[in-house]
Amino acid sequence: MVNEQMVHGFPLENNGDIRVITCDNNRRLIQRQLDACREERRPYVFVTPTMNVQPLRRLLVPVSMLEEETYKAEICTYLARKTGAHIILLQANDYGSHARQNVQRIVTHIEKINERLIKDLTVQRTVLQQSGPTGEAGLTGAAGPITYEIVLARKDSFGLIREAAERQRDFQHDLLILTASRDYGLDDILFGPPERHAIRKSPVPVLLVNPREDLFSLCD
Repeated sequence: MVNEQMVHGFPLENNGDIRVITCDNNRRLIQRQLDACREERRPYVFVTPTMNVQPLRRLLVPVSMLEEETYKAEICTYLARKTGAHIILLQANDYGSHARQNVQRIVTHIEKINERLIKDLTVQRTVLQQSGPTGEAGLTGAAGPITYEIVLARKDSFGLIREAAERQRDFQHDLLILTASRDYGLDDILFGPPERHAIRKSPVPVLLVNPREDLFSLCD
C-alpha cells in the first residue's frame, strides 16, 4: 500500500465529496478497486507510488465522442474553483462532430460558472468600495474566472485515454480526469479497461467519474 504521507497536502485528501484511493501500481489491485467503485456516485481518484503528487495547477480533461464525457464538467469546474487550476480540454481527433459537441457543452458549463463568478466579484467590489478607500483590500484571495483551453488531440476517441496518460510532459498537468467505462466489453475483460491502463501509465493521479446520471452533486 501507498504510504499515507504521499497524499499529504494533496487538495483532495480528506475531502468528503471525493474518494481518494491509494494502492500499488499492480493491475490486479487496481482492477479490484475499479470493480469496487463501479456504483460509486462520488468522483474517485487513484494515487499510486509511481505518481508525482503536486498541488493542482493544471487539469487535463480528455473529451471523446461518448455522451457521458460531459459528466466531467462539474468536477473539473469544482476543482478549478477550489484550487485555481487551469483546465485543458483535450478534444478527440474524430471525423464526426460528437467530441467537439461534448467539448462545447463543457465550455458552456464553464462559462455559466464564470458569469456567476464575475457577477459575485462585481457585487463584492461595489460593497467594498462603499466601505471606504481600503475596501478593495477585501478582495484579496477572491476567486477569479476559471481559465481553460481546448487542444485537439493526435488520436481519435479510441486512442484518446492512452494519449492523455502518456503526454504529461506536453501538458504539464497535475491531475488526469477520466470517465470510467460504462460497460466492459470482451477486450476490457481480457486486457483490462482503458482507465486501468491510464492509472498504471499516468505519472500523475487519475480521477474517475462514473457514467451515471445520479452523480453526487458537489458543493462549493
